[in-house]
Amino acid sequence: MPKVKLPQVLLAFDFGMKKIGVAVGQSITESATPLTELVARDGIPDWGKILELIETWKADALVVGLPYNVDGSQQEVTLAAKKFGNRLQDRFQKTVYFVDERFTTVEAKADKTRNVVDTGMPTRVSITKTRGATA
Repeated sequence: MPKVKLPQVLLAFDFGMKKIGVAVGQSITESATPLTELVARDGIPDWGKILELIETWKADALVVGLPYNVDGSQQEVTLAAKKFGNRLQDRFQKTVYFVDERFTTVEAKADKTRNVVDTGMPTRVSITKTRGATA
């Protein structure tokens, strides 16, 4: 019997040390809509607001964008974003997917058919489930 993929609601986070962009997406249409921008203090958000978003949207899983350099090397914010994703998973017991954000803005601008959230991240990106990413 073939395995049926159930629809998923995803909350996506565009991590920054001062601001964290949040979008909601769902797996059926592979689209996302920007929701809000959270204020962060040295990369630390108001966890209560994140819990409120998770509960309001009944998120099945979470997505965190990882900003790598063009050559694939990590930058300081890459490590901070991984740490943020691991904290999300620990706090809220949700699966966290990490997404390589390299070239996503360039790809989105080249492909005008994609919907782009205000963070510059295209709504259709390949995601890889990564458990326990090293921070």
